[in-house]
Amino acid sequence: MKIAPRFISGLLALAAAWTVQAAEPPCKPLLNYSFPELITGKPQSLCNFAGKVVLVVNTASQCGYTPQYKGLQELYTKYEKEGLVILGVPANDFGKQEPGSEAEIGAFCEKNFGVSFPLFAKIDVNGDGAHPLYRHLKQEAPGVLGTQSVKWNFTKFLVGRNGQVIKRYAPADAAQHTGAVLSNRMRRTRSQLTALAMSQARELGKLWVASRTRR
Repeated sequence: MKIAPRFISGLLALAAAWTVQAAEPPCKPLLNYSFPELITGKPQSLCNFAGKVVLVVNTASQCGYTPQYKGLQELYTKYEKEGLVILGVPANDFGKQEPGSEAEIGAFCEKNFGVSFPLFAKIDVNGDGAHPLYRHLKQEAPGVLGTQSVKWNFTKFLVGRNGQVIKRYAPADAAQHTGAVLSNRMRRTRSQLTALAMSQARELGKLWVASRTRR
């Protein structure tokens, strides 16, 4: 029995939709935190980013590494549609290099680097007042010799779609250094989703043929 191409197309679309839904896992403990948005101050749950590849970066506007904003934005532009989100978290912990207000930080990032990835209000990343997310990140991905403290501005934590920390990158590691890792992970995810969609389409096709045969 020949199956109409239009029906097959419908099955593929349906399978793809189911695949996307299946790829949206519940919020993992690592993302079960919230931050105030940089400009509005409105709390935003990081659970909104569940199922994405997340790069968390503590930023500063007056640091020697501040030009890394450019590389981070390029990375975000390249991989956003593939499921990457970069979370910029300003911190004044190191050399008081982020002294400005939230409004000043936002204007600086937009004017100088065209930043469009999410930015949040200033927090502490070390010490007793460290944000719970950073306590969690540092525990999951210690630094050199097992030390947990963030060493300086633009330390980066890469979190996989499964909510597990993949790697901690030092401040001197430019954003482009994570590109190869991201590329491999995005390509692997696309292949997995395509295979799953095709498998679901085949199963739906079998069910349709079986239902037609029984008539």
